[in-house]
Amino acid sequence: MIASFLLRLRQMPPLRQLINSWFGNSWFGRSPSQHLLQRPQQKTQQKTQSRYWLKGSRYIGLFSLCLLLTVSCRSGDADVAGSGTAASSGDRITMGTTLSAGSLDPADAYETFPGILLYNLGDRLYTYAPGTTDIVPQLATELPTISDDGLTYTIPLRDDVTLHDGTPFDAEVMAFSMQRFMDNQGRPSDLLASKVESVSAADSGELVITLKEPVSAFTALLTFSGVTPVSPEQYEIGLSKFKPDTFIGSGPYKLNSFSSNIIRLDANPDYWGEQPANEGIDIQIFTSAVNLYNAFTSGELDVAYQTLDPDQITKIQADADANNWNVIEAGSTVINYLSLNQKIAPFDDLNVRKAVAAMVDRPQISDRAFQGQAEPLYSLIPKAFDVYKPVFEEAYGDGNYEKAKEYLTAAGITEANPLTFEVWYPSASTPRQVAANTMKQAIEQNLPGLVTVEVSTAESATLWQNVEKGVYNSVLSNWYADYFDPENFVQPFLTCDAGSEAELCTSGESQSNGSFYYSTRANELVTAQNAESDPAKRNAIFDQLQDLMVEDVPYIPLWQTKDYVFTTDNVSDVAIQPNQQLLLWQIDKQNAEVAS
Repeated sequence: MIASFLLRLRQMPPLRQLINSWFGNSWFGRSPSQHLLQRPQQKTQQKTQSRYWLKGSRYIGLFSLCLLLTVSCRSGDADVAGSGTAASSGDRITMGTTLSAGSLDPADAYETFPGILLYNLGDRLYTYAPGTTDIVPQLATELPTISDDGLTYTIPLRDDVTLHDGTPFDAEVMAFSMQRFMDNQGRPSDLLASKVESVSAADSGELVITLKEPVSAFTALLTFSGVTPVSPEQYEIGLSKFKPDTFIGSGPYKLNSFSSNIIRLDANPDYWGEQPANEGIDIQIFTSAVNLYNAFTSGELDVAYQTLDPDQITKIQADADANNWNVIEAGSTVINYLSLNQKIAPFDDLNVRKAVAAMVDRPQISDRAFQGQAEPLYSLIPKAFDVYKPVFEEAYGDGNYEKAKEYLTAAGITEANPLTFEVWYPSASTPRQVAANTMKQAIEQNLPGLVTVEVSTAESATLWQNVEKGVYNSVLSNWYADYFDPENFVQPFLTCDAGSEAELCTSGESQSNGSFYYSTRANELVTAQNAESDPAKRNAIFDQLQDLMVEDVPYIPLWQTKDYVFTTDNVSDVAIQPNQQLLLWQIDKQNAEVAS
């Protein structure tokens, strides 16, 4: 009973601080039931929390104090610096997320949240004008001059930029940083290493990048969060020589502190560009969506961003007006798809792959798994691009079981010889669990005795290791683009470095994605669009690639998520950019005492 009483008093900041000092920082903000809930996309196993037992000698004193404080304490600004939360004061922003940040080293960071942090801690040669997909110079002073053969990029640079440690920024610093990105062989290294032949500082002070072959999307690639300058005085080039818990770059924030549960960014007073609208960002990383939801709805956070479950999003939307919360909704380029392994039965048969493409009911999945917070997707290229074509809708429809039966018949599938296939997904993903079971129920209900769907799950790290080994016949996957260009939605899926159409992919992108797709035509088309400088002709190639997707069905696109940010009413200028970045330096906070 005492524990229940204490939890109901979680919104009284002075009491919270006192109790935390007695019993530890983990008393509030968690409950036993919350440890059973895992956030979507979680890539690390959650640690089990130990239970806190109240000592008998403290029961009476604490209970009496609680009664006294319940009567005498009034609401006020909390100072919870010692409570394990990311406390903020003044114009600092308190933000909560469930996304993890394992490393801030630009040469090794390759998850969503480190990318957001690096985008705000550092600068890039090029960026996007806020609210648009227009590439503009940032550390560069002009768009690159590209040689006639498409291989050499010459980039003039700013001369008024200083890194966080006082090092002047120049072409040598940028060349060092890009070389380090490639040579240290971190997780994103291949983004540059597979394309760049050399990078150097010219006598003129310009940066010169030579490519191995033409890459039309290369300027867009230079907006990637990890292609950011770092100090040669603080970093070194060498295999796996990373600095995961620090960052010394050129951006509008400096890193104050970095840990697994709290990250603090301070405004950089020496920033060459526009100063941030706030004094800094204090970010608390929560272990579950439930904890993030509770913290935001109880007033502990200014901003909540990724990842809440669909029912929690619906609840905040419904309660927003009554609580003066702001709900920012944006489209997303995150795609979700079913990867079909062509190396093993039953998806070594094209007709079976086509049959499943016809069975899938995307609107039903969107409604049941996401409560309308996602939209059906009919191509691997998301709807944010003009070249998007709903090819799977045109070819197969949704829940078209009559067409599915035609393909099953062609594959020799009958009630005497029924089809059974597995759908695997990472165990931490609640939406994909619902999506997989929605598919199973609909398919088995409409094709009884003909098709059986087995839904299976595995821990995330184990699952993705097995995907590229070809263990599973189908997997529910998602894809976060590295840069904003349709090329980043075809090359990682349809290309293969080694193999043949007979033996399929033995090494390359499609092998890593678990489809093992090999198509000489796909390889040729991806190479052709990279070499094409005419936008109209390049778009025509993307049309052909999407047509090829629907003919060969190595993947089945399913849904495209929406993105949400929630803020309190005294926070403004929060916007999710078209490239899925969150510009923290734009966020403005009006304090209550100022407003009054």
